[in-house]
Amino acid sequence: MTKYTQPLPDNIASLQQLLLEQQALLESKDSELEAKDSKIFELNQSYQTLLEQFRLAQHHRFGRSSEVCESQGELFNEAETVAEDDTLAVDTTPEPDTTSAKTKEKPKRKPLPAHLPRVQVIHDIDEADKQCDCCGHQLQKMGEDISEKLEFIPAKVRVIENIRLKYSCQYCEKHGTQSNIKQAPVPSSPIPRGYATPSLLSQIITSKYQYALPLYRQESMFKQHGIEINRRTMSDWMMKSGALFKPLYQLLREILLSQPVIQADETTVKVINDARAKSYIWVYCSGVDSPASNNIAFKGRRNIVLFDYQDGSRSGACPLKFLGDFKGYLQTDGYAAYHKVNAELIGCWAHARRKFVEAQTAQGKTKAGKVNVAISFIQKLYVIEKGIADLPVDEKLKQRQIKSDPILADFKAWLDKSALQVSSKSKLGEAIKYSLNQWGKLKRYTESGLLNIDNNRAERAVKPFVIGRKNWLFNINHKGAETSAMLYSIIETAKANGLIPFDYINHCLEALAKSPAELDSLLPWNVKLG
Repeated sequence: MTKYTQPLPDNIASLQQLLLEQQALLESKDSELEAKDSKIFELNQSYQTLLEQFRLAQHHRFGRSSEVCESQGELFNEAETVAEDDTLAVDTTPEPDTTSAKTKEKPKRKPLPAHLPRVQVIHDIDEADKQCDCCGHQLQKMGEDISEKLEFIPAKVRVIENIRLKYSCQYCEKHGTQSNIKQAPVPSSPIPRGYATPSLLSQIITSKYQYALPLYRQESMFKQHGIEINRRTMSDWMMKSGALFKPLYQLLREILLSQPVIQADETTVKVINDARAKSYIWVYCSGVDSPASNNIAFKGRRNIVLFDYQDGSRSGACPLKFLGDFKGYLQTDGYAAYHKVNAELIGCWAHARRKFVEAQTAQGKTKAGKVNVAISFIQKLYVIEKGIADLPVDEKLKQRQIKSDPILADFKAWLDKSALQVSSKSKLGEAIKYSLNQWGKLKRYTESGLLNIDNNRAERAVKPFVIGRKNWLFNINHKGAETSAMLYSIIETAKANGLIPFDYINHCLEALAKSPAELDSLLPWNVKLG
């Protein structure tokens, strides 16, 4: 401010005018300072954003992919360090450890399966060595030591010759009447006029869709046995096998839509004959990953995994078309396309937690105090779920209302307060915004004991497809992608019901070739494999 050295005027009007000029000058200086502060704040925000992006990029390239924090065991104590700034912070008093320390056991090799055939190879000493070196008397057998070794016998390929005997009436032939010829009918085959047996098709299908072995590699493997099977031929076999499984797929879809809870997710797939850079495939599942006879909460619910491909679209019309009039619970991430369905949407706490974990990585260990408060809230919710996992549905609901609802209320209050304190452009601000936008769906899992806290069931179900995609890379056209969705569905549903996919597919192909209408006996929970 300019220092005023002139003598002050004597009249009031002049003094008032001078005061107004000084006030205007002060306001002008204040505006300049505010503009500079705003510019500095914007630059600082840009710097922090760039720094967060750099840390995330470094972590994605060099860090581990697991979301488990290094200090996860101390998350409840971490909140105490910011309690002075956050009066709504969660109660961080650690619970006493009642578990006794486990002594480290020496690892033991598991015995080889008892059902495997055994071939005994006896190792004996020479007859000359069966005399005592001291007295020369004959040695007597006192026992034996047995050690087992596992031998691998490569797959054998053989040709099945179907010989159909013909019979005719010689009497009719001699007397010139119509010849009567009888012959056994053509054996049923999954691919009529093709030489592929159900076992060969099952081997190719499971190799590609279970073990992610592309067809061109399988072509090389068959060449080692002196067999020429072109990858285009195998691709055609996959198409025809997928068409054969379609009625079973449709039946599984009907059963899936009758379940009280469905979990869904989507992922990308490359389709060459598609103008879009990315096409999408959807997954819908119910039940659990594998048979859970001891889990009361899932009793009577079917373990089903179905992939759905609709010309690679990711629009909301896709889940609406697949789910139809389904009005049960649908658990998903925060993707807006699911809002078009008629189901009751449930949020995923794993996705919410992932946002905070990214914020923790972006901020660095020294500035992640507020982030750790959020993670500690979510961690407490998961601790409760772990303790009630095997309880009946009604008891699980009761425990959630008693234990989880108060934590959710405190967490919501913390989110509301933090949203006013944190920049919405930061990773922490994005995580807070996501949780608040999804809060109604995130909290809804406490309304029923049938529901899960997260959508990890669907994410685990889609993982085999993601792994396979890294090897076979793409589908040529939409028809190939539909076939992939069909066959992945059969394999993953078989695995979820404790079946060996090769045996299940082999059995289904044999049965579908003979009587395509008999489907109930082919359902994974009904099928009888020899």
